[in-house]
This record gives sequence, structure tokens and C-alpha cells, in this order.
Amino acid sequence: MQLGNLERSIMEALWEQPEGVFAHVLAARLPSQPAITTVLTVLVRLCNKGLVSRERVGRAHLYKATAGKDAFVAEAMRAALDEAGDVAAAVQRFVGAVPPEVAAALREALGERDGSAQ
Repeated sequence: MQLGNLERSIMEALWEQPEGVFAHVLAARLPSQPAITTVLTVLVRLCNKGLVSRERVGRAHLYKATAGKDAFVAEAMRAALDEAGDVAAAVQRFVGAVPPEVAAALREALGERDGSAQ
């Protein structure tokens, strides 16, 4: 799932505060200092996408990311592979472009998945 710049900034802030944050606090922390109404609009969109949840606390809502950043990135990678015409070629190209520590993490994850991790 692609995120716009403001959506990405908001998600980064929410991932940094897993206990949740109110929209007015979030708006004040964002580098671009968007209007609170803009932040609320984006938060509603992120809720509709299933990336953010909100809980009523008094007269306001507390916003939280529904999953961690690692889960979001994993889903984005899976979605990108779903769009590849030739998955094997896309994976080969990806593996050829990653640094050694990422290749090692991939080997370890595949070993655990296949039950051959040591």
C-alpha cells in the first residue's frame, strides 16, 4: 500500500508512540506543521485503510497504528510481489540488490519457515 508524504509522516509518528496519540498532539509534532483539520482528514483515511484505529477518550480520539512498521513493510513487499509479472525475476533482482545483512536475514527467515534453521 502506497502512502503519501503526510500519511507516511503520521504513520511514522504513530509507530513511535504505540500507546497512541491525540490528533492535536500529533499535528504539533509533525515537521510540516499541518492544520489539525488536515491531520484529522488523513487520520480518518488511514482508519478507512485499516492502518489506524481510534478510541474515544473524553471528547477526543486516541489514534494508534493497528500494526507495527515491520508488518506494514512486509505487507508492502508482498503487495509489490503480487504486482510483478514474473515473481521469480523480481525476487532475483531484489536479492541481487540487497546488502549482505538483508540477504542473511532473508536466508534466516526462509530457514525458519522451512524448519531448517539452526
